[in-house]
Amino acid sequence: QVQLVESGGGSVQAGGSLRLSCAASGRTFIRYVMSWFRQAPGKEREFVSAINWNGNTDYTASVKGRFTISKDNAKNTVYLQMNSLKPEDTAIYYCATDVWHGVWSFTSDDYDYWGQGTQVTVSS
Repeated sequence: QVQLVESGGGSVQAGGSLRLSCAASGRTFIRYVMSWFRQAPGKEREFVSAINWNGNTDYTASVKGRFTISKDNAKNTVYLQMNSLKPEDTAIYYCATDVWHGVWSFTSDDYDYWGQGTQVTVSS
């Protein structure tokens, strides 16, 4: 089993920044993908960003240029630096992981392991 624990959420004003962390423990994959999803009230969970075992990254269009995903292999931790936050970024943010299958996975059904989520609230 893989355990994921997110932290770093909070409340900020529009234009502010937050850094989310996702610490992984337990079973590890040699080739993996770590992703961030978010879910706003009344909406489906949506892909935000991902990083794979090789350091390649991907982002949904709405966060490109504002969010940066990175990882610290020594700490088994993935980060999501969120800058220039907007009210529409308000959501519960979840990290997820699974084996890397060679292509990016943008749907939540493709991931078996999830964290508990952390709330991000951006006020205007």
